Amino acid sequence: MKNNRLFGIIYLLLANNNMTSKELADYFEVSVRTIYRDIETLSEFNIPIYMSKGKNGGVKLLDNYKFDKALLTCEEQREILFSLEGFNKLNIDNNKIYDKLSALFSKDDENWFEVDFSIWDNSSSHKETFELIKKSIINKNVLEFSYFSSYGTNTFRRVEPLKLYFRYNAWYLCAFDLDKNDYRFFKLMRIKNLKILDDTFERKINFEEKKDDKPPKLIKLVLEIDKSLAYRVYDEFNEDDIELLNNGNFKIITELPFNDWIYGYILSFGSKVKVIEPLYIKEEIIKDLKESLDNY
Repeated sequence: MKNNRLFGIIYLLLANNNMTSKELADYFEVSVRTIYRDIETLSEFNIPIYMSKGKNGGVKLLDNYKFDKALLTCEEQREILFSLEGFNKLNIDNNKIYDKLSALFSKDDENWFEVDFSIWDNSSSHKETFELIKKSIINKNVLEFSYFSSYGTNTFRRVEPLKLYFRYNAWYLCAFDLDKNDYRFFKLMRIKNLKILDDTFERKINFEEKKDDKPPKLIKLVLEIDKSLAYRVYDEFNEDDIELLNNGNFKIITELPFNDWIYGYILSFGSKVKVIEPLYIKEEIIKDLKESLDNY
């Protein structure tokens, strides 16, 4: 852990030129005294790191310093580049730190990770949302935005952004809602009119209090899906959940989150799916289909 932190300090200083000991301590969630000891350790490794006082003081590396790759094994270099490559793909500002370290380590571009932000309208607004949220998390700025809930209501939110999550096939922001006085998850695609405020905060995620992070209730579901949707079957279900029937169709026995989402998910298979169990899910699907026919 300490070795990772030592490299992290060098990486941050290469990226930011100058940071205070408190900023480093907050970033690594250690005491300022621990950062002082880390700086002493780096100096013992002949890393030209120093501290200065005053208005523009802080922890710095000497200008034109080049990181000695001999401090890291080949495997450590590869792991570092793999991690940075991933974050580089998420960085809309096209951070050049990865390129510098890649050249330093004399590694070819592995190009192992790609994030595609494209949606149906090819708009760049979702990229801007992602970048603004990332920036506000790093700088600890309060955000305000309009948010459309799953019930279709539009509310105004002021939050302290804490972390970006990718879960349930979508990006979410974990934040502390200043009006609700509680932690909340916000789906990025539902965030509109996003604005970074000058107000700052010092809050960190308290996982004991983060109530919205509880796993959803699951129900056992048995489906028969037409063989023409084999591509979806193998994309969306575990191999152990799939049974090939004599007619070529698929019998699926799985567990899925039990909420309003499940009905829309089943209906997304159209006429190519049949609910076998449980009965109450089957009856609700029949009711939804009848109501849909009434609209026409």
